[in-house]
Amino acid sequence: MGEIQRPGALYQQVAAEIRSGISAGEYKPGSPLPSEAQLIERYKVSRPTVRKAIAALRAEGLIEVIHGKGSYVRALPAPAVTIERTITRTGKTFHTGHQTWQQAEEPAVYRTTTTANTAPLLGLEEGEALFGIDRLLVDPDTGTRALHRVLIPFATADQAEQLADAPDTEPEQIYAILTAAGHKLTWHETVSARMPLPDERSTLDTPDATPILHAARVTLGTDDQPLILEELRASADCAQLAYRITAATPLKLAPSS
Repeated sequence: MGEIQRPGALYQQVAAEIRSGISAGEYKPGSPLPSEAQLIERYKVSRPTVRKAIAALRAEGLIEVIHGKGSYVRALPAPAVTIERTITRTGKTFHTGHQTWQQAEEPAVYRTTTTANTAPLLGLEEGEALFGIDRLLVDPDTGTRALHRVLIPFATADQAEQLADAPDTEPEQIYAILTAAGHKLTWHETVSARMPLPDERSTLDTPDATPILHAARVTLGTDDQPLILEELRASADCAQLAYRITAATPLKLAPSS
């Protein structure tokens, strides 16, 4: 690669060339990038242009800058912990994949309302009343942190007096309470990745330019009625989610009479 001739701002062109070099393996994870002087000579650009390119790549999470040493291609280690998202049941007892995680502090219990994001998942209108329970969980083996939230509609709590009196009941016990109330439970979960909010980044100790995983699990009862919503958030650099998948038997339509 020599003098760049792509369209667009010069620093973006330099960043694109370095990004291509990382993707092609020219710059290995953990290895240093060429010095500023070398990059200036290589691409025939100014020092401010090189610095803006490095800043852009750093914001993308591709490189890290070590004071006094230079810029290094960021190494992406394997996640420190795998969170099993499968739900199992033994008799009347339910088990989840993060049941062994420890609570770093007492749960925060509060009243809130559905939002544009949570209302459709719960089959409710915006502004309907909920109990909210926030927990900060820590994996005892790796120290990995996760934020766990349970949202319980008042309508669900009305079906089970225990939930109205103690909304901070553990999720596994909530499943048992809802089952005892006559529901045959199923679950639907979606997973997305997004950049963390400032409070999420500090609480989860997420590095700069690193997304978080956001799992949203809806517990469904009779007639696929949404009962509760759980949200799990963890830094994508240290956690991955795992699921056990089984083949479901397709529903058969009854013959028309």
